[in-house]
Amino acid sequence: MTDEGPILHADLDSFYASVEQRDDPALKGRPVIVGGGVVLAASYEAKACGVRTAMGGAQARRLCPQAVVVPPRMSAYSAASKVVFEVFHDTTPWVEGLSIDEAFLDVGGLTRIGGRPSRIAERLRATVAERAGLPITVGVARTKFLAKVASRVAKPDGLLVVPHDAELEFLHPLPVGALWGVGKVTAEKLRARGITTVGQLAASEPVDLVSMLGRAAGGHLHALAHNRDPRRVEVGRRRGSIGAQRALGRGRRTPAELDVVLVALIDRIARRLRAARRVCRTVTIRLRFADFTRVTRSHTLNEPTAGTGVLLAAARELLVAALPMIADRGITLLGAALSNLADEDPFQLALPFERQRATQLDTALDAVRDRFGKAAVTRAVLLGRPDDLEVPLLPD
Repeated sequence: MTDEGPILHADLDSFYASVEQRDDPALKGRPVIVGGGVVLAASYEAKACGVRTAMGGAQARRLCPQAVVVPPRMSAYSAASKVVFEVFHDTTPWVEGLSIDEAFLDVGGLTRIGGRPSRIAERLRATVAERAGLPITVGVARTKFLAKVASRVAKPDGLLVVPHDAELEFLHPLPVGALWGVGKVTAEKLRARGITTVGQLAASEPVDLVSMLGRAAGGHLHALAHNRDPRRVEVGRRRGSIGAQRALGRGRRTPAELDVVLVALIDRIARRLRAARRVCRTVTIRLRFADFTRVTRSHTLNEPTAGTGVLLAAARELLVAALPMIADRGITLLGAALSNLADEDPFQLALPFERQRATQLDTALDAVRDRFGKAAVTRAVLLGRPDDLEVPLLPD
C-alpha cells in the first residue's frame, strides 16, 4: 500500500516557448515571446516581466523590451507533442489528453512493475527530457482536481506529490482561484463575503454558497474545497465542442470585416467537424470587447448537421444581433464554437424524409483541400486573405 494517489497530471512548461528554446540554443535563459500581434506563449523569463498568454504584442514588448519575439511554428509543436504523448502511453495505457501539452495519467495498477507513483512520475519527467528535450511538471494526488493543482504549484519543471494525510493541509491555504470554476467574477463575490482561501470556503455552509453562487456552482466548489472529485481518468473520450477564435486587435472593425472573420472561422471548424465524422446542433459565437469583458451568444438548430452553409447562417444571425453591442463597446476577439455534438450515425429524419444534401458539396471540397491543400478551393471573400494560425489539437 502507498500513501500516494494514483493520478498524475503532466503539463509541459510554456510549451511553445520551450520548443523554441530547445531548437535554438541562443534562446535558452532569455525571455521569449511566441507570436507578434498576440502572445501565444511566453517563456518563464518573459513571464517574470509580466508577459502573459493572449496579451497584445505591443503591451508585451513594453513590459519586456529585451524579449526575443519569434513566429509560431505549429508543425514543430505538433511533432513535439506527438513524442511526449508517446512517452505518456509508454508509461500507462490510462491516458486522458486534455490538450497537446497536458494529460492525466492513472498509474494505480503499476505499483508492482513501476513502483510508487512518485517514482513513475520521476521516470516520466526524465524520459520526456531525454526524448523530447522539454521540461515537464507533474502533480501526483488521489484526485484529478488535486493532481492538477499540485502541478500548477510545482511549476516550472517540478514534481509535487500530495500524500493522502496532507491533502487538506496542502489545499486549504491556497487562494480560492485555485479551484476549478472560480473566475474573476466568482472570486469577487467570494471576496466580498470575506472568503479568500480554499480553507475559508471549505468552512462555509453549503447553503450559503448555494445562495451566493447557485446550486450547481456552490455545491461544486464546496466539494472541491474538501477534495471530493470522483472523476476517473477517461481513455478515448471525445471532445464536447469544436471551436476557433481570432484576436482582432484594438482597431475598429466594420460589420463586413467581422463577417469575413466569421466565415473563415466557421469554414475551418465545420471542416474539422466533418473530419471527425460528427454533427452538431448548437452554434455559439464568442465576443471579447475593448474592455476585455466577454459574452457568448448561441443558437440551437432543429436538426443536427455538419453543413457549412447551415452553420454559417446560424452564426451570422448571432453576429448581426450582436452588432449594436459591438459598435458600442468595441471588439478585440471573435470566436465560434460548435457543440451539442453527436456521431455522424443515421439519425431520425424530419419531414419530408429527405436527407440534407448540403454536406455533399462540403465533402467534395474537403476532399479537394485534403489532396491539393487548403488554398486549392476557397470562398471568394477569403481570397487574398492570409490563413489564420491553426493551433495544433489532439485527435478527436
